[in-house]
Amino acid sequence: MKILHILNDGPSKLSDQIIAVQSKEHETKVVDLSKPGVSYESIVDDIFSSDRVISW
Repeated sequence: MKILHILNDGPSKLSDQIIAVQSKEHETKVVDLSKPGVSYESIVDDIFSSDRVISW
């Protein structure tokens, strides 16, 4: 399963822990919106190519 995590305010302790656990069994990708230079076109592509999207 492909899981996309979108971090609106950057990573937190909880999000890091959950992503680490999910990464053991699933393909995960993390997009941090608090960093400059985020390509919204690539985020849209990632959303549609993922099986699950989690927004923090």
